[in-house]
Amino acid sequence: MKKIILIVVIAVILYAGYRYFHSTSSPDAAMQMGGAAPVSVAKVVAKNVNEWQEFSGRLEAIDRVEIRPRISGTIDEILFTEGQMVKKGDPLFVIDPKPYQAALLAAKATADYSSSEFERARQLLPQRAIAKREFDEKHNSAAVAIAALTKAQLDLSYTRILAPVSGRVSRAELTVGNLVNVGSPLLTTIVSLDPIYATFEVDEQNYVRYLHANGEDPNKLANIPVKLALSGDTDFTYTGHVKSFDNEINTKAGTVRVRAEFPNKTGALIPGLYAKLLLSGTGKQNLLLINERAITTDQDKKKVYVVGADNKVQSREIKLGAVVDGLRVVREGLKENEEIVVNGVQRVRPDAAVTPQPVSMETLEAIKN
Repeated sequence: MKKIILIVVIAVILYAGYRYFHSTSSPDAAMQMGGAAPVSVAKVVAKNVNEWQEFSGRLEAIDRVEIRPRISGTIDEILFTEGQMVKKGDPLFVIDPKPYQAALLAAKATADYSSSEFERARQLLPQRAIAKREFDEKHNSAAVAIAALTKAQLDLSYTRILAPVSGRVSRAELTVGNLVNVGSPLLTTIVSLDPIYATFEVDEQNYVRYLHANGEDPNKLANIPVKLALSGDTDFTYTGHVKSFDNEINTKAGTVRVRAEFPNKTGALIPGLYAKLLLSGTGKQNLLLINERAITTDQDKKKVYVVGADNKVQSREIKLGAVVDGLRVVREGLKENEEIVVNGVQRVRPDAAVTPQPVSMETLEAIKN
């Protein structure tokens, strides 16, 4: 029994020693005991780069057309399949043409008779063999008959419903045999796909920057390059350009709507898709860049830890810009070549001493001396 108690006591002592050793050797414990925590530090990089601003938006069709009947009648044929690409002028629906063919024949007969009557009256008028009033009536009847003939021809042409634009057609909302009336109901829709628009909001400050960079000429803003990536994509594989900035600022949001245009030969981009967009900067500038791993958040403020000459860190608030070449632009708060903590920020506190281990800002790899 004594041996068992002795073994238990020894085990407790060994475990306590193990816990003590590891607790005092950890970086946090080292800080608590006055030691300097080892951290990776890197110098703030300055590069001459073009800053691309990232925004989010939605894709929109340039043309979106609701196909509705322009005459009344029964659907005889549906000449497309759901989701098909159609060209402008392709037939989509046929409404029973027989009533309109009959109406056209009647209108043509009436127009021919009225025209012949008018021609006869025109020949008699110089001989005063017909009253001027009767001549005017014949003239009016002929004009009305020709107008009715034109309308009958149009009505017959409307029995074949053609695609008004090129694009992808939706499903047919009604099947063959259904009766339709003028303007109702909706038969299908067509959306154009190539090219396609992406719309997004740009904040007022950025709009002013772009305006200044383009000589205060809003027309030149249409030349700004734009890149696009779909939701979940990391590469901005689609390239286009700004089509237009809107004509007013949204005073509630402090933004202006921008429309960009992208070629879409394959039709992979469809209206309604969420898109990430990169708007080209105002030309190359000398900008300060840091790795995002160095950034901490305190409520709504962004901060980094700057390492001083005495190897003590100070928390400093910064203002950030866009991501360029994998690094984040710093607009305010830092200077070139200042050293900041990039790894181990969770182990440091303001005014605490650290053991700096230099690494590259771009790769976070150790710098070889």
